[in-house]
Formats: sequence, C-alpha cells, structure tokens
Amino acid sequence: MLLAVDIGNTNITLGVFENESILETFRLASDRELPEEEYEILLHTLFKKYDIDGCIIASVVDELNKTFKTAVDNVFHIDSMLLSDKLNLGIKLKLKNPKEAGADRVANACGAYMLYSKPAIIVDLGTATTFDIIDKNGDFVGGVIMPGLNLQFRALNSNTSKLPRIEADTVDKAIGDCTADAILSGVIRGSACAIEGLISQCEAELGEKAVIVATGGYSQLISKYMSRGFDYVNPYLTLEGLRFLYELNK
Repeated sequence: MLLAVDIGNTNITLGVFENESILETFRLASDRELPEEEYEILLHTLFKKYDIDGCIIASVVDELNKTFKTAVDNVFHIDSMLLSDKLNLGIKLKLKNPKEAGADRVANACGAYMLYSKPAIIVDLGTATTFDIIDKNGDFVGGVIMPGLNLQFRALNSNTSKLPRIEADTVDKAIGDCTADAILSGVIRGSACAIEGLISQCEAELGEKAVIVATGGYSQLISKYMSRGFDYVNPYLTLEGLRFLYELNK
C-alpha cells in the first residue's frame, strides 16, 4: 500500500492507496515544533491496520521535510520519496525557475494532466489560493497565487482594531447588513469574483477555454458564488498526483 503525504503550511494531509483506490485520508496540523518521535507515534496510531510499503511526500514546509521523512521511514521501514524537481515529473515545467514551483502545485498539475483533458486550470483553495495552468500540450506554464480565505479573515482581524475574527460560511447577500456579513461577503464573494475573473484572463492568454478543476476545502463553498462553476471538484487531486508521481519514479 502507498502512503501519499501533502505537507502544507496549515495541515498535513495523508492518504492511503491500494493500487488506484484511495482507502482513507487523515489530516494533522503542520506542527514545526513537534519532535520526530511524536510524529512516529501518530503514524503508528493512524496506520496500524495498513501494510504501508511505499511513501511519497510533497512538502512546502522545509522545516518538516527531514523530521517527517525520517518518522515515516522509521515507522514503515522504507525509504520514502520526497518530491523535488530531480524526480521524473511526467510533465514539463515551463517556468523561469522550475525550482520555485511548490511540490503541491507540481502534484496538482500532474494529477490534472493524468485525469483531465487539456488545457486545464487547477484552483487549489488552501492557505493560499493557487492556480496551476497546464496548456494544450500538457506543459505546466505557470499560475497565480493569492491569499486564501483564512489568511484574508486573519489579516482583517489582526490589522484592524474593530473587525472581528470570523470563520468562512455562506453569505446570503452581497450587501452585508452587519460587520460579520460584510466581511463574509468581501472574503467569500470577493474571492469567488477574483477566481472567476482570473480564470477568464488565464483562458484569454491560453487562447482557448480550459477545464477548470478545483481542490481544497473551500471549493464547494466558493463555487456557490460563481456564475461559471468548476468543471470538476476533486478533494484528493494532490494525493492523486502524488500517486502518479510515485508510480513514475518507484
């Protein structure tokens, strides 16, 4: 069985695959201070019923790379694979500096390349909202990075004296009749408008319509406020991409 691990700035998402089927997923906090031994205990507890014989890790948190990889290797007695530009990625990174591409974005692009038609725009609604763009030739040509929903909520709360910290939720009207609804409208509806507008601009630069694939926890919420919805919502796209990359490189 394969363990696919996506280490993000806020959460670590882990998925167990048997062949092409994802059996179960787990989520941990991305705790940079947690010692290796504690991660080993967590891994033992979560995966005691699975026979893990391979692992691939995508990480955007450098401080956790060695700690988490060592914990995985110790628990499952394997040599886990850490995603980098040194691996066979299966796609061309047509970027000015390919090393800048986050491992999660490479995994998203690879997953979309294997699962959907081209060109494709992958919108990942995580700590940051990122767009990963695959052209009609299947090349990763770049993307967009903007603050994610929770970053926007935190910024409004921490950088003003009176605006409260609120959580993402549905918002019935664009015109909020209280502070909380006004913030929700600005962040949720504003993000939906920004995403929709950026999709349109990216398609104009690609010269054709693209398949729009969303992943990340807020995909369904944001899609409610878009006149053109996502073509696909795949919450496991990053993990699926990691599975493909593992198969290419094992």
